[in-house]
Amino acid sequence: MNRFFIICILSFFALAAYAQKPDTLKNKSRTDSLIRKRDSVKTADAITKVITKKNKKKYNPDSTHSPGLAFRRSGFIPGWGQWYNRRWWKVPIVYTGLGLLGSAVVFNQKYYKQYLRVYNLRRNGEQPGDGDSQEIKNLYRNTTSASTTALENAVNGYQRNMQLSVLGILGAWGIQMIDAYIDAKFIHSYTMDRDLSFRITPGVQTGPLYASNSLSTVMPVVKVSLTF
Repeated sequence: MNRFFIICILSFFALAAYAQKPDTLKNKSRTDSLIRKRDSVKTADAITKVITKKNKKKYNPDSTHSPGLAFRRSGFIPGWGQWYNRRWWKVPIVYTGLGLLGSAVVFNQKYYKQYLRVYNLRRNGEQPGDGDSQEIKNLYRNTTSASTTALENAVNGYQRNMQLSVLGILGAWGIQMIDAYIDAKFIHSYTMDRDLSFRITPGVQTGPLYASNSLSTVMPVVKVSLTF
C-alpha cells in the first residue's frame, strides 16, 4: 500500500513537470531588445552621415583685407570704408543720414541768427535797419506781440538744436567708421557665408517596439531644415 502511494505521488509530479511550458517571454524580450539595438545603431549612423555631409563647409577668410585701412578710410571720407568692404548698399544710407543732420544744422543756425537779431532789437527798443534782410523785418513784424522772454527761449531752443545736430553728425561719422571696421574684421578673420537655406519636408516616424506589442507605432511628422 505504501509503495503504491509513493508511485502515485511520483507519477503526479512527473506529469506536472511534463505539462509545464517553457517561458519564452525572456527570450522574446532579448530578441526584441536586439532588434531595437540594431535599428537604433542603423538610424544613428544614417543621421550622423547626413548631418556631417550638410554641415561640411569651406571657410575662406580674406587675410589681405585690412580692418585698419577700412577704419581710416571711413574717417577721411564717409562711406569710403564701406566701399572698400564691398558693402556698396551702405554708402547711400551713410550719406542720407549725414545729409539730414547737415540740413538740420543749417535750418537751426538760420533761425537762431534771425531770432537772435530780433531779440536784440526788441531788447534795445530799436527797429530793423537797411542792413537787415527782409526775413528779419518780416519776423520782427510777426513777433510784435511776443515778449522778450519768449524770443529768448526761441533763441536758446534753436541754438540747442543746432548743437545737437552737430553732435549727431560727429556721432554718425564715428558709427560708420566702427561699422566699416567690424565688416572688415569679419571679412579678414571669418567667412561671410551666403549659403542660407530653409526647407520643410513631410515624413513619418516609427515609435519604440515593446515586448507586449509586436507592431510599432507610426506617426506623421514635419521636418524643418535650416542651413546657416
